[in-house]
Amino acid sequence: MSHRLPAETRLGPVRLQIADLERSIDYYERVLGLRVAQRSEGAAALAAEDDAVLVELRELPGAVPVPRRGRLGLYHFAILVPDRAALGRFVTHLAGLGVYAGMSDHLVSEALYLTDPDGLGIEVYADRPRDEWRHEAGQIAMTTEPLDVANLVAAAGDAPWTGMPAGTVIGHVHLHVGDIDAAAAFYDAGIGFDRTVWNYPGALFLSAGGYHHHLGTNTWARGAAPAAENDARLLEWTIEVPEVAAVESAARSITGAGYAVERDGADVLTADPWGTHVRVTGGSGSR
Repeated sequence: MSHRLPAETRLGPVRLQIADLERSIDYYERVLGLRVAQRSEGAAALAAEDDAVLVELRELPGAVPVPRRGRLGLYHFAILVPDRAALGRFVTHLAGLGVYAGMSDHLVSEALYLTDPDGLGIEVYADRPRDEWRHEAGQIAMTTEPLDVANLVAAAGDAPWTGMPAGTVIGHVHLHVGDIDAAAAFYDAGIGFDRTVWNYPGALFLSAGGYHHHLGTNTWARGAAPAAENDARLLEWTIEVPEVAAVESAARSITGAGYAVERDGADVLTADPWGTHVRVTGGSGSR
């Protein structure tokens, strides 16, 4: 059988290139409720309450913001909070700031959508319990419906928002790609994700371990150029597997599918056909 990512696979931090570090830190602290865990010249690592680093910022002064149409590369990265009560508190927090967010119910999850100061997309979401997910014709049922905001806020009770809570993780990454078949060849046949949803218009969703998706890909920006060196962009996203042997299995599968890999210690680095860089690293715990 071909290489598959282990069921315990989860995602690690996302690394973003932004134009103004102070501006971005202000946004990610004030709006998202992350905090600076590490700081160096032109860079910062942002964490939830339990010190889990979710976002790494790298400053490139003058980096070009994402145009309205988007670029091939990041569509959004998605921050998964532990429960819908936390998401309800976040809704109230945004309302208090007067910050607009898109809102959707995806059946498997409830989600809010934001855009950072450089135009990079962010989702903050809470999963519904797995035993409530529906399966239809081999796929996990996902759609986009209006969010019941009042019900979500009611779930929060009277507890105030105090920042991204302990247990918050990067739940998934969603990418603009140039071609769904090429994306599947890289991320399914190469890296080893399983396809979970393939009938969503212009999109393919993939995961490990039966999750609804660790990765979304779409062609909604087809014809756009890939993100360039001087653009605000996703520099790298991280796949965490439970042991180094799984990193080596992924490396063999990626090279066997015809894609290049580089080594960074025990980690494997590669890039998809549109230049989005992916790190596969070992030693994670399970979700």
